Amino acid sequence: MDDNTMAVSMVALIASGTVLSFFAFFIGRAWAERIRGANRVTGGDEVKALREELQGELHQLRQEIGELAERVDFTERLLSKQREAARLGP
Repeated sequence: MDDNTMAVSMVALIASGTVLSFFAFFIGRAWAERIRGANRVTGGDEVKALREELQGELHQLRQEIGELAERVDFTERLLSKQREAARLGP
């Protein structure tokens, strides 16, 4: 091998090693953040608090839906009375 080929080979080797190190660093960092995030999400107190909050909101929504159903029933009864009165005439 001549000197130019050897120099180009060495530069290519150093460049590829640098690129691989760069990617390995960021991939390792992303894995570490993912692992830390998994531990943070499974914190018992936080999960319990979120679950209780969601259950409370769900209970409240169910109550509101029940009240809306009652209002719809009342409105349907009023409308049916008006239609019946209009059909029977004065």
